[in-house]
Amino acid sequence: MHRAERPVRVATLTVSDTRTEHDDEGGRRLRELLAEAGFELAAHAIVRDEPSLVQGAIERACATDGVDAVVSTGGTGIAARDQTYEAVDALLDKRLDGFGEAFRRLSWDAIGPRAILSRAVAGTARGKVVVALPGSPAAVELAVTQILAGMLGHACALARGQTAHAPKG
Repeated sequence: MHRAERPVRVATLTVSDTRTEHDDEGGRRLRELLAEAGFELAAHAIVRDEPSLVQGAIERACATDGVDAVVSTGGTGIAARDQTYEAVDALLDKRLDGFGEAFRRLSWDAIGPRAILSRAVAGTARGKVVVALPGSPAAVELAVTQILAGMLGHACALARGQTAHAPKG
């Protein structure tokens, strides 16, 4: 992980109409992987896939002192109830199109053409980095280990207006 000038704190969300603390495998894996990558964990919440609830949870996290990023899992597909993309996209000040492109390219290697069904998205909102990932633990692992671990610290430093150095390696 690229180290910013101060530790990067990440709030996490599970977006689901059915998951609970007991069976939230995607949210649990997300937090484990972020911690393993060296990020500090802030609050975690499970919210129903209703745009106003998702937006409210993201806005609260963005308003929390010391939180640099919000990463959600779930609700990014094309099923009728999947509304996370629209909720997140409406909050973004700047979209990081390369994130979704990279995620789908890496997913293609893992699952083939079904990768294009993902609407994973990232951007900035209120000076924080906001990322929406699919709900699958495998997708979460791919995104954190192959993308977020290497760029989230740098992106957060840029979003909060600090000069960030390119990661070594």
